[in-house]
Amino acid sequence: MKKENRKMAQERRAEERKRLQKKQRRNKFLKIAVPTILILLLIIVIVADSFRSSDSGTDENASDSSVSEASATPTPTAAVSLQTDSSLTVEDGDTVNIDYVGKIDGTEFDGGSTDGMGTDLIIGSGSYIDDFEEQLIGSHPGDEVEVTVTFPEDYQEADFRGKEAVFDVTVNGIYQ
Repeated sequence: MKKENRKMAQERRAEERKRLQKKQRRNKFLKIAVPTILILLLIIVIVADSFRSSDSGTDENASDSSVSEASATPTPTAAVSLQTDSSLTVEDGDTVNIDYVGKIDGTEFDGGSTDGMGTDLIIGSGSYIDDFEEQLIGSHPGDEVEVTVTFPEDYQEADFRGKEAVFDVTVNGIYQ
């Protein structure tokens, strides 16, 4: 009788191990598959949106002025490319690509740098604090500009409120 009980216990443990292994394989698959599927869906949406945007040259969409050019997100296409010609000058309304490193009291702060990755900015859009954008007007691709701003008193990050920051900005180019 004891042998039978032992054998049954061993079979139950073996069955439990199989269930656990199956569950682990399923979880591993889901950890890989779900993000992959989400990324693919995002790519499909972006591609579909770009096709829809390229077809929006009709009169119906061209007359819609509810979105101002200044608030549009720059998306370089075949017709728009980053120009690095140093004879070009940054003007109000231009979309530029910049790198920057911000410092408060001479010390770099979290979130105050592009880490050399570059970022696109529409001059005059007001998307950066104070008069950051205006201080880039008149610069040229390749220029390094020191931009000084003061964080507003109601800035979301309490440690930055009312503090002066100096950003070393490199103008990488102008989209045209």
